[in-house]
Amino acid sequence: MPGNILFGRCAELAIVDELVDGLPERGGALLIQGAPGIGKSTLLAHAVTQAEKSGITVLRASGVQAETHLPFAGLHQLTRTLMDRVSQLPPAQADALRGAFGMAEPPSGASAPQFFMIALATLSLLGEATAEAPLLLAVDDAQWLDMPTLDVLGFLARRLGAEPLGLLLALREGHSTSCGVLASPGTLGLRELRLTPLEPAAADALLDAREPGLDAAVRRRVLELSAGNPLALTELPRTLGTDRATAEPAASAALPLTARLEQAFASRLADLPPDTRSTLLITAADDGGALAEVLAAASALTGTEISTLSLEPAIAARLVTADAFHIGFTHPLVRSAVLGAATLTDRLAAHGALADVLHGQPDRQAWHRAAAIGRRDEAVARQLDQVALRARGRGATAVAMTALERATTLSEHPSGTVSRLLDAAELGLELGRTDRASSLLQQAEPLELGVRERSRLLLLREGLEVDVATSIPRLHLLITTAERAADAGDPGLALRLLRSAARRCWWSDPERGLRERVVAVAERLPVPELHPDLVYTLAAATPVERGATVIERLERLEREGGYDALAAATLGTAATMANAYDHAAGFLQHAVAGLRTQGRLGLLAQTLVSLAFTAVHTVDWETGLPGVAEAMRLAEENAQPRWLTGARIAKAQFAALHGDLDTALTVIGEAERQGLSVANPSNLAFIQITRGLIGLAAGNHAEAFCCVWRVFDPADPAYHPYLQTLAIAELAEAATGDEQRDMARGALHRLDATAGSSGAQLTRVNLGFAHALLSDDEHAEERFRSALDLDMAHSPFTRARLMLAQGTWLRRHRRVLEARIPLRIARESFEALGVAPWCERARQELRSAGEGSKRQSRADWDLLTPQELQIAKLAADGLTNREIGQQLYLSPRTVGAHLYRIFPKLGITSRGQLRDKLNAS
Repeated sequence: MPGNILFGRCAELAIVDELVDGLPERGGALLIQGAPGIGKSTLLAHAVTQAEKSGITVLRASGVQAETHLPFAGLHQLTRTLMDRVSQLPPAQADALRGAFGMAEPPSGASAPQFFMIALATLSLLGEATAEAPLLLAVDDAQWLDMPTLDVLGFLARRLGAEPLGLLLALREGHSTSCGVLASPGTLGLRELRLTPLEPAAADALLDAREPGLDAAVRRRVLELSAGNPLALTELPRTLGTDRATAEPAASAALPLTARLEQAFASRLADLPPDTRSTLLITAADDGGALAEVLAAASALTGTEISTLSLEPAIAARLVTADAFHIGFTHPLVRSAVLGAATLTDRLAAHGALADVLHGQPDRQAWHRAAAIGRRDEAVARQLDQVALRARGRGATAVAMTALERATTLSEHPSGTVSRLLDAAELGLELGRTDRASSLLQQAEPLELGVRERSRLLLLREGLEVDVATSIPRLHLLITTAERAADAGDPGLALRLLRSAARRCWWSDPERGLRERVVAVAERLPVPELHPDLVYTLAAATPVERGATVIERLERLEREGGYDALAAATLGTAATMANAYDHAAGFLQHAVAGLRTQGRLGLLAQTLVSLAFTAVHTVDWETGLPGVAEAMRLAEENAQPRWLTGARIAKAQFAALHGDLDTALTVIGEAERQGLSVANPSNLAFIQITRGLIGLAAGNHAEAFCCVWRVFDPADPAYHPYLQTLAIAELAEAATGDEQRDMARGALHRLDATAGSSGAQLTRVNLGFAHALLSDDEHAEERFRSALDLDMAHSPFTRARLMLAQGTWLRRHRRVLEARIPLRIARESFEALGVAPWCERARQELRSAGEGSKRQSRADWDLLTPQELQIAKLAADGLTNREIGQQLYLSPRTVGAHLYRIFPKLGITSRGQLRDKLNAS
């Protein structure tokens, strides 16, 4: 159909050829965009031909507008020739992929497969195939692929590189913003190629080649109307040539080119026999393309037996192509022309006919019944409810949401409308599509809502407004709504509302009475006292007042075990809120392992951020750095700006500890710019604490104090009463002048009164550290001794800083020989921890005390990127490339490529040397 691509497309050909020619060595992705008929399909066909000539395996798919609601239909098109290899995948991946394609039912009681498990299974499947030959995925009309398939392609695009795997997508211009992962191609590593109209000389050449001897007037009009569009150059001559009147400029309205092309195709329909037009209408309404199915539906529509003979006029008119099994339009504009030429009654009847013949295909049948109904119909709405249920069971949450939205428009009963709106909004939040979720909630709000529905609506609103600062009226509403939900017999829903209220309390202390009310209502609910949401509520609303209770329950849960990954993530977060970082790590590590296995990568990103903050306190580089890098990657991939900010804060803290101040300042600047866009005091406070740490690392104590003091200033947006117990250590170390020390002592006195009895080990350590550093000379020695008597097993950095401060105090009081011991311990501790700025400070103090020291050589882990370190650790633990890839959602070949770079950096030649090398560092 489109003109020969060799006319005027040399530069574009070179770009496509570069991708194809490079596939044996490296992967790559290219997005071809342009108007209908501009040559996207022809360019794609050229790439396919070149790839097949080079021995590259090509997997093809094409989006069809009528199939956008069929979950993973496009992915099945791409991978159908590889399905015999699925059994070679790890069982969890194989089950997820089979479930996605409806080839297997999930085990009874099993949770729905997570999208990322399906995406990883696809990556593994393609990776296995590339071991035999390079692969090219060629996808036409990507704008009409189903959303789950588009999301999988986005997942793949982010991971191309080491694999000999190429991805070519053709996308109709004007659809990119509505195509999910294609909305921002640059973030996926997709190179963009925008096809523009042919230059006049190329347009002339193409028209001469395809329509030699064309009437001069018609030729001028074709060139004018086509505007360099190859499809228009090949199709308009047929229309204009048969009607000389339309060749005159004044004879036709100023239609857009796409509409004119549709009109050109539609003009051919009038001459076709009635049976042929009916068959074309069924083909346009169909979402399968199976010839037998189309003929059966056409027969039902017309009431007569329709055979393949009815297609011959359409094939001769170059409107469709068909073989023994399939039928398809020669161009998407033909489909839209057929639908546009039909009346509404005819279109409804076509969908009805398809629904009548789709026996044994309940999902497709339900969609066509919905399309055939011009009124509300509860029976069809219930069918779409089942479609949503099955789609979610297959990991196609986006399709489930669309089905519920359509069912809402068909609901006959208000209660059904409300329930479906809320269910769809909940799925929208799960997908991160907050705009659609918000719209659905707005539709539900004015309807008649019962107590449970009103409670659910408020809870979903909380999901939309997760970054909004505490509002007293909102807290009152959450509490009273929770009480009503409990009275209505739904304590689980009530506890979730109270958990949201408690989280708001932790962001910014409203006042003690309101926080205590949240806890009082929660403790009256008939739920076990070790329920993770209840522990979370106590920790978030009353981290100081009930801190000892929270820690006691965490210890019981540690002993009893039996909690799943979701519960562990909740408990780990609760532990961090109560400053119980010594308990947080175990829960969070358990959660990370479980969430990774389940493919819950959105929650995994959040949990990795919490684990990274825990690792900062112990200066655990091997856990923290890879966790931060992975959290940033996943938060970007899942559109989680709040958690991306958190990951950046943790990264900046690690960089400050390491002495990489340029990186620390750059990253915390990025976090601050993003953090200021939302009112979230906890992130703002963490940012100021981090800036204080950077100032201390740089030796700029005055700047460090100004930054950290903001956390203690009630008039400052970064004020955060619960993070002051973390910040007091930095504030004490930064306070050098008399005025600053007085301010810090005042803050410490207030914390003694409010947080001294919290029971959290970290709180005791930080308060003891601050008392020692801020003490006057008369009591300093006693304060240092008391602080050092505390259990600092989980606070090695604080202990080393305390030793440095003690040694410095002794030296300045001319007790030089005594000073060397704590200074030496501090230096050795800082060296072991890898905190270069403080290590250098300890060396300087030792030199002033008359003892020199050598600089430590660079640690081996310091030579690796965070992801390389993560892979090296897993390989050192004995995991294979395939097992590492399953954990990190990478292909085995990508893991191998990382190891190929790791070995020379560490000066080793085999996996067997990894463990010794990393342990030695």
